[in-house]
This record gives sequence, structure tokens and C-alpha cells, in this order.
Amino acid sequence: MSSFDAHRYRAEFPNLRINVHGKPLVYLDNAATTLKPRCVVDAVNAYYVTGVSNVHRGVHFLSEQATAAFEYSRQVVRQFLHAPKAHEIIFTKGATESLNLVAQSFGRQFLKKGDEIIISYMEHHSNIVPWQMLCEQAGCVLKVIPINERGEIIFEEYLKLLSRKTRLVAVVWVSNSLGTVNPIKAVIDQAHRRGAVVVIDAAQGVTHAPTNVQELDCDFLAFSGHKVLGPTGVGVLYGKEKWLEAMPPYQGGGDMIKSVTFSKTLYNALPYKFEAGTPPIAEVIGLRSALEFLQTINWEGMKAYKQELLDYGTQKLLSIDGVRLIGTARDKTSILSFVVDGIHPHDLGTIVDQDGVAIRTGHHCTQPVMEFFKVPATARASLAFYNTKEEIDVLAGAVVRAKEVFHA
Repeated sequence: MSSFDAHRYRAEFPNLRINVHGKPLVYLDNAATTLKPRCVVDAVNAYYVTGVSNVHRGVHFLSEQATAAFEYSRQVVRQFLHAPKAHEIIFTKGATESLNLVAQSFGRQFLKKGDEIIISYMEHHSNIVPWQMLCEQAGCVLKVIPINERGEIIFEEYLKLLSRKTRLVAVVWVSNSLGTVNPIKAVIDQAHRRGAVVVIDAAQGVTHAPTNVQELDCDFLAFSGHKVLGPTGVGVLYGKEKWLEAMPPYQGGGDMIKSVTFSKTLYNALPYKFEAGTPPIAEVIGLRSALEFLQTINWEGMKAYKQELLDYGTQKLLSIDGVRLIGTARDKTSILSFVVDGIHPHDLGTIVDQDGVAIRTGHHCTQPVMEFFKVPATARASLAFYNTKEEIDVLAGAVVRAKEVFHA
């Protein structure tokens, strides 16, 4: 049994003290967005209350203070990812924008008709649609790594897809709908052997394990602030300097330029070339606070505790007649996607909400996964380090009550 003390951290999350329908909130929707610790809320409030100003533009005190806080946040993200250089960290509005940036900037610059892009069957829509759009624009060909009945990529099939035409591989680290942890280091190594560039969707991965982009040797990595205890509206794209230098800007506007005339524009240096307009300043500062908070946690202890919650939740749900898990990978993080015979997931979500339980129901922006498993949707309980076994018991009880309501 893990010695990790979840209750020590629960006190840091104000939302865990609220009631829903007269009952204590049981928040099990962490794969959609995590709760925010008090320090993140305070950091965002402090910017708006005592330090609000734009960055990189003013010479007055507040602007210089905001700029210093913003750029220090970039250093914190660099350290969190173990990136070599701070200017390899680009702030975006989320993982979705980060992936679109790579597709439109790198893709249109370096990919041409007939080039092949490989993704996997379990990708989030944000790592499918941008590549489909690029294929339509540039005439590239999209290849898809199949998955098995456990929800794991079939690595041998991936190797078969790799060819001299493969120019880019874009894969998710941790599936948001299945919990599968993909062998991304092996994926990256095999792609590089063929000279392909690799993009990692790490929206769920950065909370699963410490991230070292140098050890992974990925070319690009994207994640969202709101899934790593930070605010909404902010994300990160890490890119190797050699690629970012060679890529054209994704958007035009203020701050991404050195000079503008009607005949020619000279673009700014990294990272500002990709950060047009006023950035999400308060959100970046809040993200820094979130990452600093995470760094105070024993990651090995946290990972072991989340595995314990996953094992316990798996046992509790499977003990209920008619419950079937979707996604049973051998390497899996704390996500429980399931269906209940005779109850649509949306109806199930509505019933368990009456007991204060927040789960996600739907296709989770992974419609191909739902099609593969021949289900319209799943109910998903996604567990964080501040969740407890007692909360899983409440979920299980609520599922049993739903079965009674629907005579399932």
C-alpha cells in the first residue's frame, strides 16, 4: 500500500470543499481538466490585483514587472520539461493550438505531395484533424497505427507503416479516453531511424511521469495548462531549436516582428516569432505556479498512489454486474472508461451527478476509438493524486443506484 498522503494535498484545492446537490463533490473528471490549487488561484489574482500590465512593450514599472514574471515562467516550463533552452518554449492557448502550429508552420514548410504522416488510432481529435487539414492542403497521405482489443497500439504494425516516405509521426503519450500509456521513446527512436520528425501530444502525459524532452529526443511536444493544475487558456509547445528557427510564423501581429513596412516585415527572434499579440499573461503566471506546486510532490509516491487508485477502482467497477471496462492496456494510467449494460453513458452521468459525482460521458474527442470498440460513448472516471478510495466507493454506489433506476 502506498504511503502517499492524498489528504495532505486535498486541503490545497478549494473546489473539494463544495457541495453538489447537497452532497460533497467527488471530482473524477481530471482528464478533462484538473482542479486548481490555491496557489494557482492566488497567482492569477495577484497579477490582476497588483501587477496587471502588458509584456515586452512598456518601460514603466508594472510592464517590466509583468515581463519579468512572464519570462521567469518560461524558465520554469523549460526546467519542467528539461528543455535545453528557454526560447524552445512557445506559449499557446493550449495543446490544440500547439499541434495546429506544428501542422501549419512545420507542415506547410517541409511536407509536400506524397509525403506520409503517421498517427495512431487512439488520437484525440486535436491530433487528427490538423493533419487531415494539412493533407488536404499539401497532398500528404495520412497513415494510422491500429490498436488491439486492450487499447494498445500494435507496434509491429507501426513498424510496417514506417517507410522512406514517412516525414512525420504524431502520437499521444497517454490516451485520454483509454488511459493507455504508449511506448513513446520506442516510437520516437524508430521514426528517427527513418529520418522522420516526431510530435508528442503530452496533454495527459505530463502529469503521468516526469518529462525530459532531451531523453525522449522528441522534435515537438505539446501540453495544456489546465490539465496540469494550471489555468485554462494557456498551453505549451516545445520544439527543437533547429526546427523552430526554420519554421515560418504561425500568425502575424504585434510582438512577433522586428520591423514592419508595407513592402516587407522582418520577424522577431525565438520564441516571440510564434507569440503574436498579447499573450495569456495571467494564465502563464498561473501555469508557473502549478508546475512549481507539482515539483513539491514526490512523483514516485504519487505515481504509485494513482496506480493503487486505478487498481482499486478497476476492482470496484468490475464487481458490479453489467459493467465493462473500455481500455485494459498493460501499461495504463488512472483512467477508467466503462459502459453499463442497459444504460446510456449520458444517462449514467446524470444519475451519478445527483450523488455529487463528476465524471465525463461521451466520446471524449476520440470518436475513432468509440467506433473501434463499437460503443457510442463511455463513462469516464479519471483519477488524480487528490482523489481517494472513499470517493471511488461513492462512484460505485452511484453506479449501482443508476442500475436500480433504470432496472438494468
